[in-house]
Amino acid sequence: MATLLRKIGLIRLHNRDTEDPKHHHHHRSSQQGSSLRAKGSQKNSSNKQQGSAGCSSSSSPSKEGSPAGNKAKKVLELSKQPPQQPGSGGHKEKPPHHSAKEPGSGKEPRPQLLPGGSSSGRAGSAPLVPPPSGSAPVAPSGRQQHCTQVRSRRLMKELQDIARLSDRFISVELVDESLFDWNVKLHQVDKDSVLWQDMKETNTEFILLNLTFPDNFPFSPPFMRVLSPRLENGYVLDGGAICMELLTPRGWSSAYTVEAVMRQFAASLVKGQGRICRKAGKSKKSFSRKEAEATFKSLVKTHEKYGWVTPPVSDG
Repeated sequence: MATLLRKIGLIRLHNRDTEDPKHHHHHRSSQQGSSLRAKGSQKNSSNKQQGSAGCSSSSSPSKEGSPAGNKAKKVLELSKQPPQQPGSGGHKEKPPHHSAKEPGSGKEPRPQLLPGGSSSGRAGSAPLVPPPSGSAPVAPSGRQQHCTQVRSRRLMKELQDIARLSDRFISVELVDESLFDWNVKLHQVDKDSVLWQDMKETNTEFILLNLTFPDNFPFSPPFMRVLSPRLENGYVLDGGAICMELLTPRGWSSAYTVEAVMRQFAASLVKGQGRICRKAGKSKKSFSRKEAEATFKSLVKTHEKYGWVTPPVSDG
């Protein structure tokens, strides 16, 4: 019996030794895998216990430090981001906004000139272009236009008032259809004067004068001179210039009208004993504007230096 049992045991040992080694290896690997899984579950449970104790790490340090772990983490982050719209070209970060003032100074930076004439200090500023050399200052056209309108309105009103005169004291003709250049005919003077007698004897119907109005009329006086006939005395000087204070810038007032100036001139002719020149040769010589202007400038300087002489009361 004992010998039979030994044989059976030897047969089992022989069969076990002669079995396929792969079967033994598989059996051992399965046993090792089960043992590793048991160890891993124990390790995970220990990690959970440590996380509940205050650790913020979600993965093991060995996995985070490895290249494979970093790559997997990047793939996971990219999968969580929303897909970009086609054609958007990606999101571009805006450049940082800089203040227009220099830090710590409280003053705005001065614009710097860039090549081409543009300035870099302020956005949208016009290029700094220097004025052309030798250019003359431009007169304000708005002011000149305003002065022209004032002068024109005043002279039109003057013409209408003269046309309505009932005594036909004076009449006006425009020189070359210019509103600013008048020929004025003085038809009447004092009928008791010697000048009126001279006009009757020489068949002189009127005394012709010329008035030119400056740009700033009525704030400056017109230039007035005698054209014909040639007069002597009566405050009429060489070239037909007239010596009257109200025709100077100092004696002029914008309230004076052409009619009032002509009446004053007619009175000064009588007071100054004005006469029509009848001397041979001299009476035929006409007055010139150039001579009249030079004479008027000279008499204005003289009266500004010595003053204007007031005629005596006996002269009226």
